[in-house]
Amino acid sequence: MSVSYASVGTVGTTAPGAARRRTGPSAWLAAPAMAFFGLFALVPLVGVVYFSFVNWNGMGPMTWTGLTNWRAVLGDDRTVHAMWLSLVVILVSWLVQAPLSLLLGVFMAGRQRYRAVMAVLYFLPMLFSSAAIGIGFKAMVDPSFGLTSHLGFAWLQQDWLGQKLALWTVLFVVAWTFVPFHSLLYQAGVRQIPAVLYEAAMIDGASGWDQFWRITLPQLKYTIITSSTLMLVGALTYFDLFYVMTQGGPGVATRILPLDMYLTGFRSFEMGKASVIAVILVVVGLTLSITLNKFSGAQRMESQMEGV
Repeated sequence: MSVSYASVGTVGTTAPGAARRRTGPSAWLAAPAMAFFGLFALVPLVGVVYFSFVNWNGMGPMTWTGLTNWRAVLGDDRTVHAMWLSLVVILVSWLVQAPLSLLLGVFMAGRQRYRAVMAVLYFLPMLFSSAAIGIGFKAMVDPSFGLTSHLGFAWLQQDWLGQKLALWTVLFVVAWTFVPFHSLLYQAGVRQIPAVLYEAAMIDGASGWDQFWRITLPQLKYTIITSSTLMLVGALTYFDLFYVMTQGGPGVATRILPLDMYLTGFRSFEMGKASVIAVILVVVGLTLSITLNKFSGAQRMESQMEGV
């Protein structure tokens, strides 16, 4: 076999112009996106940080107060309670939504016709706005004329949005709303797993349960990371459902941090304190996202299908 050294040199050598074509325009292509990000994300964020150090009612002049707003917010029992409720919402949302979404996503990834029909039913909540869902469930659980009061079951005839059950009722509605989206992520992830892995496992006599634990779950590692990040960080932005269904009540039973920020800023007209809460939300969200990325190893972007 003869080898052409000219062709080897051609393949192994990269022309300077080609290198410029690969690396040169990339920054310019990203410039519009970066400009929009800076204008609509970084500039408002800088503004919120500034507002956290001033006293402002949203209309009148601003007065520089330094760390007064921060001391007031961090020393306010109502805000501390809102932080604790937000932590509960984050943990419960993940503990409920993550396994449900995973199991539904794996189930709907099958090719049977009945699974396709059920997948359509599971995705119905994605077609409605959060406000519509909140209004619908609030009417459904109304203790006077709601559906739960007329079904004939004693355990359903109670005040679901009362002091003891309000938080858990809203969290149930949150899970009903967002589980379909995460199930869709897992369904797409499962369908990307090579079928040859399952065929080899079946030849070796592996049961369906063994295939799930030894093939499906490891192959869904980065899908789990992505879904969990969206769940945990997204739990910090649950506002619409809580506002529509309870407005933070009864009392402060469901006054989570995003709702506390809104009520402080637009009901009490204390924009400085509301900005402090907004900065806290941003810091917690960034910390969660960066921590998950760092300890998951997702930034290495290694292939899970090497050798397949």
